[in-house]
Amino acid sequence: MSTPSHSWDDFPDLTPDHGDTADRPAGTDSGIDPAFVFDFHASDDLAEGQRFSTWLAVEPTCRGPEPRPDWLVTSQAAVDTDLGVLKTGKEADAFLLERAVPGSDALGESVVLVAKRYRDSDHRSFQRASTYTEGRRVRNTRDMRALAKKTSHGRAVAAGQWAMAEWDALVRLHGLGLPVPYPVQVDGTELLMEWITVEGEDGPETAPRLQAARGDRALLEGWWEQLREAMAAMVGAGLVHGDLSPYNALVAGERLVIIDLPQVVDLVANPAGFDFLMRDCTNMARWFAAKGLEVDEHDLFDDLMAHAF
Repeated sequence: MSTPSHSWDDFPDLTPDHGDTADRPAGTDSGIDPAFVFDFHASDDLAEGQRFSTWLAVEPTCRGPEPRPDWLVTSQAAVDTDLGVLKTGKEADAFLLERAVPGSDALGESVVLVAKRYRDSDHRSFQRASTYTEGRRVRNTRDMRALAKKTSHGRAVAAGQWAMAEWDALVRLHGLGLPVPYPVQVDGTELLMEWITVEGEDGPETAPRLQAARGDRALLEGWWEQLREAMAAMVGAGLVHGDLSPYNALVAGERLVIIDLPQVVDLVANPAGFDFLMRDCTNMARWFAAKGLEVDEHDLFDDLMAHAF
């Protein structure tokens, strides 16, 4: 059977009115009703060091725990802007990152965060990783093989493991009410978290590390008690910081905040768990003792053991 052919002459009522091209908006195709024509303007390109917010690009389990703070920016219209390096470390670099809805500084639409970005093993100066990772599991068998063979994918997986380990630790410790930065999100090798600040002459500044902090006896005693309670809560949950020192704690006025948690270890599952705990006690107690407090690492360790079992 042949297919019938038709022309516009067969449908006079539907014949397109091409009209005078001078009557049509510039740039429109002939025969298109101007009522259905609109102007399209591409959005401005983001500047170097900017990206659209990745909040909705990550899995729900990789976003900050609820209840979420009022300052958290979750708008799809937000843009992330790198503000510069905050600190370089053994396994990662920390940057300040502004996440904001352009043109708005309202609460919940503009905030400065810390973006911690982990380096792969080729660019990491941290040499004791295996000591901390004993007892941890790799969920994906392909990733496990890549790690064992130390392929480029394996090195990327290892960097992502450190980011995820710190994310898991932050989420868990935040849930226990411990003084840690609020975990905002994790995406591959990048971890976003709360920026701990103090008020400076020109606005918010990064809170100083305990190592560089100065305080009278009452302030020192307050920091020590917060530290002891935090370590006791961690041990009670079967966890040890593993690299705790005056360099890994911030002081925001009277508040002490524990940071740098990728190497958190299981007190029992890790063969060196108790050794790590003793070292943490030694690092912290000796600093406070040097400031004039009558504290001892062995007394602290014994106190923490009372919370372990």
